[in-house]
Amino acid sequence: MEHTNSSPLISIIILTCNELNYTKQCIRSIFRFTIENFELIVIDNASKDSTLNFLKTLPRTYGIYNKINKGFAGGCNQGFRAAKGEYIVLLNNDTVVTDGWLGKMLRCLIKTPSAGLVGPRSNFVIEPQAIHAVPYKTMEEMHEFASGRSVKYNSQSFEVNNLSGFCMLFKRELIEQIGGMDEQFNPGYFEDTDFCLRAQIYEKKLLVANDVFVHHYGSRSFRSKRQLVNLNKMKFYQKWNIKSMEEIPTIITQEKPYSKPRHYIPY
Repeated sequence: MEHTNSSPLISIIILTCNELNYTKQCIRSIFRFTIENFELIVIDNASKDSTLNFLKTLPRTYGIYNKINKGFAGGCNQGFRAAKGEYIVLLNNDTVVTDGWLGKMLRCLIKTPSAGLVGPRSNFVIEPQAIHAVPYKTMEEMHEFASGRSVKYNSQSFEVNNLSGFCMLFKRELIEQIGGMDEQFNPGYFEDTDFCLRAQIYEKKLLVANDVFVHHYGSRSFRSKRQLVNLNKMKFYQKWNIKSMEEIPTIITQEKPYSKPRHYIPY
């Protein structure tokens, strides 16, 4: 899928908080494997290492440098306000993207008018985006693996009930309609689930681009993960008056039609 600078602008939003080595790998992979017309927006949540020094050297990059950690939802909302693109990508800083990643995700979104969000396959992600027991042991082998999948599953996608916020693409129009991330879920977890749920209430489908693989190191930012997951899961259940994740399809049906006063989250 060939693109030129006349193609739609895509805003790639990345949050950072220390972990400089992972951030370098992520951003270098973006510049290496992204031919689309993009701007890079990096929100730094009060890093204490040399992350800021690195970010300030990057071309085509707009930086927001927070003096306090605003969490994932808060940082994403800052990115949404700064983004100029027709399309927006949320991408974790502990990922490595692969050849054709953005073009294929964009094609998946565009060819399905009812689609609202698109995510890739990965080694460290929720079901059913996950590919278990990946065969690679090095980044070179990872890229070969991703290339093989790209050919084998060219233009294939499937619908899901939830997408991970580690890498997702959507039109700017979506946040104009459903709003941004709910910051009650700071510092992280379940803000992406909530975002996906509201998108589905808005009658938008969630798709996985089966021909795109993005490596994810996983859980670099939140070390006390289990306690935080459980806390925000309870907040999510209380917000939507459910007792399990299996109730999400039912609550989506019950909440329709979409109501901006009820479902919109200001950003």
